[in-house]
Amino acid sequence: MYRGKTVGVVVPAYNEAGFVGEVIDTLPAFVDRAYVVDDRSTDDTWAEIRRHAATANARPADPPVADGGVAFTPRVVPIRHEENRGVGAAIKTGYERAREDGLDVTAVMNGDGQMDPDILHRIIEPVVSGEADYAKGNRLISPEHWDGMSRWRLFGNSVLTFLTKVASGYWRMVDPQNGYTAVSLRALERLDFDNLYDRYGFCNDILVKLNTRGLRVADVPMEAVYGDEQSGIRYTEFVPRLSALLLSGFLWRLKTRYLVYDFHPLVFLYALGVFGGVSGLALAGAAVTAGAGLVGGAVGLLFLLLGGTLCTLAMIFDKRHNESLERGAWGDGR
Repeated sequence: MYRGKTVGVVVPAYNEAGFVGEVIDTLPAFVDRAYVVDDRSTDDTWAEIRRHAATANARPADPPVADGGVAFTPRVVPIRHEENRGVGAAIKTGYERAREDGLDVTAVMNGDGQMDPDILHRIIEPVVSGEADYAKGNRLISPEHWDGMSRWRLFGNSVLTFLTKVASGYWRMVDPQNGYTAVSLRALERLDFDNLYDRYGFCNDILVKLNTRGLRVADVPMEAVYGDEQSGIRYTEFVPRLSALLLSGFLWRLKTRYLVYDFHPLVFLYALGVFGGVSGLALAGAAVTAGAGLVGGAVGLLFLLLGGTLCTLAMIFDKRHNESLERGAWGDGR
């Protein structure tokens, strides 16, 4: 337990032999139960998980019962998917088990060993304190935090941050690709797991779903850490797929949050803005191809400016509407 709250950890793993065992071995003592989910790896990941889980479960708790709570036995639960379903599906499997066990807060630590177990207490602190329903790491808060990240990765993450801000409505949130997260039992009970994305992009998608449920989010500053592990992301497939996911999530959030659950005119501002932008591009294109000259180009530019202004106003209204759901950067990141 940590400050009177039971703590679970989900460890999704796919072809992480040589890494996942150390993740299990270095789980902090306050973790009550870990769900290590092998997403049908093709290497020795499953054997390594079972071996290290058996060792961890044979070890007596230290202290025997933390904070006067009830010990969870076994402490490490190995789970294996019958087929490869994606990292999001592996996390959902762990979340489902944590919800069934009634754990107060559940963190995610990937099986590649990139997530420092020594800062787990900082990741879960906003949820444990009741200030947030979902907390996530933030590697982009300052140059000293993103120092371990390549410039290409930093650029891509910055672009995805902006797109996810628009899609999710959490405008102060940064580094949505960060998988070092913690979620409350309250949030797990309100989320529809069947409606969450199964593969890379889960971290972005869950933010959209959290927003529609009116759940609070906090960023926790952390440094970027990369080792010898190899990323399984194929960017030629990932970027188009994630862009489509964010677009569909954005439209779904607008419909659900501002038309179904409540009403806000920003939906119409977005619609008019997009219509104005598309019309402006069409008019400008027609002016060029038909030789309509400055008049047609000026009208097209006017529509583009109008569309951009309306979309900007919609974003401002959206940001203000969601301010109460964001806790900003939590702590000083030290």
